Amino acid sequence: MAYEAKTKATEVSVDGFLAGSAKPEDGAAVCALMRKVSGEPPRMWGPSIVGFGEREYDLAGGKKGRMCAIGFSPRKPALVFYLRHADGWDERLGRLGKHDTGKGCLYIKKLADVDVGVLEELVSAAWNAVEKV
Repeated sequence: MAYEAKTKATEVSVDGFLAGSAKPEDGAAVCALMRKVSGEPPRMWGPSIVGFGEREYDLAGGKKGRMCAIGFSPRKPALVFYLRHADGWDERLGRLGKHDTGKGCLYIKKLADVDVGVLEELVSAAWNAVEKV
């Protein structure tokens, strides 16, 4: 049986998704920041992740999966960032402002709680650390 990824790129409108999301203004700002950093257009991954670029990752049994290279989801409790931890991650988090981390994600309740310049540094470092396909 071939591996079938649960989270795949879709043709759903990113703008439509963000407009109807729990954090439309913050979502639009993060989308613009990630587009600036990556130079890639945003694309929906599954029903709730806005992603940029694409990367391949290894799975058990020698199989491969695909996911966005960097991404985020504007959820009700927080903006969730999917970023690879790059050199300087902890130092940048120390300068970021109010946030939480867990299970490989960065959580920010609202952009006003953080230094957006430091967030851009984190996103840039993660983008540069990912081997894109």
